[in-house]
Amino acid sequence: LVGSIGVISAGFGFHELMDKAGVDRRVYTAGQSKSFLDPFSPEKSRDREFWNSVLKVTHKQFVEVVKKGRGDRLLDDPEIFSGLIWTGEQAVAKGLVDGLGSVGKVARDVLDQETIRDYTVVPNPLEEFVRRFGASVRTFIMGSTVPQLL
Repeated sequence: LVGSIGVISAGFGFHELMDKAGVDRRVYTAGQSKSFLDPFSPEKSRDREFWNSVLKVTHKQFVEVVKKGRGDRLLDDPEIFSGLIWTGEQAVAKGLVDGLGSVGKVARDVLDQETIRDYTVVPNPLEEFVRRFGASVRTFIMGSTVPQLL
């Protein structure tokens, strides 16, 4: 899959849940807008407008870099920059990629290497057991001691 040429910023608004639970939030900042993306405070229209302008500029820069990098190979299709994702065949047709292949094919064709070394770190079984067991214990303890808010 290729594409997703877009910009996203997601978050949550927890201020009403905190009010319902009786949580008093205290934030200390220096700078008027230092906490403007704080999910525990109500969203302000001024902050939303500012952040949307940042996202638009970032998207424009992203589009320009892709257009410059792909040049004449890129199809003149505004949907390419909509954030959609394309199959390999669609990406070739739209000029997003030059061809389809595997890591091994790239190693042979581009890097002139017959084989590539896999440097993926594989945890030892004891470390993996401790990690999973610890998470299970933590979930059990937290689930039995945290009061339900809803």
